[in-house]
Amino acid sequence: MKLLILYLVIVNTVSFVMYGIDKRNASRKRWRTPEVHLLGIAVAGGSLGAWAGMYTFRHKTRHLKFKYGIPVIGVLQVGMAVYYFLSEFI
Repeated sequence: MKLLILYLVIVNTVSFVMYGIDKRNASRKRWRTPEVHLLGIAVAGGSLGAWAGMYTFRHKTRHLKFKYGIPVIGVLQVGMAVYYFLSEFI
């Protein structure tokens, strides 16, 4: 359990930082992080960091696949976690 929590802290921190770096690079007209990487880190468990990064840096908030996709990924992850923990008691 401790490893899972450590993993989630790390992946969400990385996700948050990725959104910040991509926003900075976008404003400076530099190389951009591919959208598939930004979405992929959310799927890998970094949806909270992705959501926080989107709104902290005001980045990708108008793109529908991010505006709705990141919250859907987060809800699915929470649902899977609840199912996993409740299945231990049944």
